[in-house]
Amino acid sequence: MKTDFLKISNGVAIRREQIPHLAFDAFHREALNIVGNGGKVVHYFAYSDGGSVKLLAVLRTDTLLVAGSDAPEAYPSLTIQCEPFHMFEREIAEQFGIRPEGHPWLKMVRYHPNWRNVPDVFGNNYDEDIPGNYDYYAVEGEEIHEVAVGPVHAGVIEPGHFRFNCIGERVLNLEIQLGYQHRGIETLLTQVDAKRLPVLAESIAGDTTVGHSLCMAQAIEAFSSFRPDSGARIIRTIALELERIQNHVGDLGALSGDVAFLPPANYCGRMRGDFLNMALLLCGNRFSKGFIRPGGVVFSMNDNIRNTLIERIVEIKPQIKHVIDLLFSTSSVRSRFEDCGTVSKSDAEKLGLVGPAGRACGIPYDVRRCFPTEYYSKLDIPENSEPTGDVYARAKVRADEIMQSIDLIQSMMNDPVETSFVGSGDFSLAASSFVVTINEAWRGEVSHCVLTDAENHILRYKIKDPSFHNWNGLSMSLRDTGISDFPLNNKSYNLSYCGFDL
Repeated sequence: MKTDFLKISNGVAIRREQIPHLAFDAFHREALNIVGNGGKVVHYFAYSDGGSVKLLAVLRTDTLLVAGSDAPEAYPSLTIQCEPFHMFEREIAEQFGIRPEGHPWLKMVRYHPNWRNVPDVFGNNYDEDIPGNYDYYAVEGEEIHEVAVGPVHAGVIEPGHFRFNCIGERVLNLEIQLGYQHRGIETLLTQVDAKRLPVLAESIAGDTTVGHSLCMAQAIEAFSSFRPDSGARIIRTIALELERIQNHVGDLGALSGDVAFLPPANYCGRMRGDFLNMALLLCGNRFSKGFIRPGGVVFSMNDNIRNTLIERIVEIKPQIKHVIDLLFSTSSVRSRFEDCGTVSKSDAEKLGLVGPAGRACGIPYDVRRCFPTEYYSKLDIPENSEPTGDVYARAKVRADEIMQSIDLIQSMMNDPVETSFVGSGDFSLAASSFVVTINEAWRGEVSHCVLTDAENHILRYKIKDPSFHNWNGLSMSLRDTGISDFPLNNKSYNLSYCGFDL
């Protein structure tokens, strides 16, 4: 397909002047054409440059594409014709006060004043309405009732509000409101000294430390002379797969607990701890903080560590297989998982679902296979798609990926891994440059997009956690479902509040 968008590569920096700068009508038309013909939105955001506001879109087909445009104060919403732009347009409206005319559901994303101090397009009074008082979506009818959950939840959980419209026990609509802990992290990343960037990246979403750290490190490497050696690439890949296993095992255990099948819940809780301790052995931190840095890794893997990891994985692998078999062969579990919270492939495509949530709906996309980084180009990453789009499919994808990730880790540790570990030294960024990095974190496609100015400073740092795509998938899963199945569906996605509330 011929397009005015520029083809780019994952993790390869280009000069900003190479990015096609299109008239808005052409930009609008080309973006709709690409996504309307099966492309996906990786990024669509606005940024200030020299007193003006510009738009930039990174789209993906079988390659990555980028183009930009000057931003009008108002424009015909892309979402009207192409649903995957839905969340991105709302975010632009909130951050820069630019109105997408005709947007079907123009509500705020994180509830903060826009960065330009121009009149708000949502009509909020920020002195009184943080995180925003507005009329929730309502269903009319004498027998309709609403159920409100959160934003304060029982136990240790981040804040989020769930508003159900119900008739009896049946959910007609679930509206999710986030934004209660907006941290301004994207703005902070443009203000701090460059050597603090990796530390901030680790805190974007604590359960995705490796995924976000890797995107950050790759972006800095693209802008600088830092280059990881082959051993560091293997160790980084092992760390990302360990993070995937840790969270998938924990989720299977939580799903077991939600259907009151306690043996797998207890087994998975213990085994998740085993994999967290493998990360501890590898880098001194169970969540892999302080491990990945521009140019490589902070800790090397000697033969003692490698052999210990091999022994632990050999020991635990049959245990995990046994627990997975127990979970999926139990009829009472299958009866709760199957046909619960179904999302069609068509709806998943329109919502832009990624990761296990997308693969459970028959979308096989996996960054590790499609846009490989680190050691992934040398690994065989299978297509893990399931056709049913229900809780069972989301659990099954996780179970399959656990066993596959174990196999991948074992294959990478057959031979000694040698690397020269790096410290947290100073580095400078290339001026007037652009890079986008994407990786397959455990929830799906995580991406960082960075633009620098002529003075080697970060002009715009855009983060996209997979939860940004997938929260609306949870809402869709609850349509025409019993409200008592909300905890089960919620856990089958296990999305991030802090990864969304940037």
